[in-house]
Amino acid sequence: MMDHIAAHSVQVCLVASKLADLLWDRGIKIDRRVVYSAALLHDITKTRSFETGEDHAATGAELLRSLGYPLPAGIVAQHVRLETFPHPLEPPGEAEIVNYADKRVIHDRVGSLEDRRRYIIDRYGRDPVRRNWIRRMFQDTFLLEMRIFSLLDIAPDELGALVKSPYESMELDAFRYFALGRRSREKDSTGPAPEQAMP
Repeated sequence: MMDHIAAHSVQVCLVASKLADLLWDRGIKIDRRVVYSAALLHDITKTRSFETGEDHAATGAELLRSLGYPLPAGIVAQHVRLETFPHPLEPPGEAEIVNYADKRVIHDRVGSLEDRRRYIIDRYGRDPVRRNWIRRMFQDTFLLEMRIFSLLDIAPDELGALVKSPYESMELDAFRYFALGRRSREKDSTGPAPEQAMP
């Protein structure tokens, strides 16, 4: 996995975990472990999709299922587009939290849903059909945002301040440690070398 995709995945994980915690504090039962693992792994096949053109949500889910992780797999399958939208009065579930968190992260930082929508259209809206599909997807996501934040004591634009940077996280250090192995002893500008980050 490319380092920038790892940083994005960690940031999505931190956002999704924060939302799960905030909802839990409001009495909404969320399986935080499933949210955490699915968010962290949501782009597990993204790097190879650049070469293969595969649907990385589908192949990521297939990979996790093959490894014996059906619950995170079901959420990874829906991180681009949700399969169903529950009744507007129902609290969000794990798949909705991960899907929404992914839509709030632009590369490795938390941004607004509108900023992410513009980025996705610019990056992936190659033709009118694709642009319309993206617009419809984000219409659903704006409704999801209203559902989530109607249950919380914060506004959507306050979420970013509650979540640390992926470069301050043990998750990104762990990724670098295992992805780069013990070969690399170089420091970069974002943190310690992998050997220094992990015991």
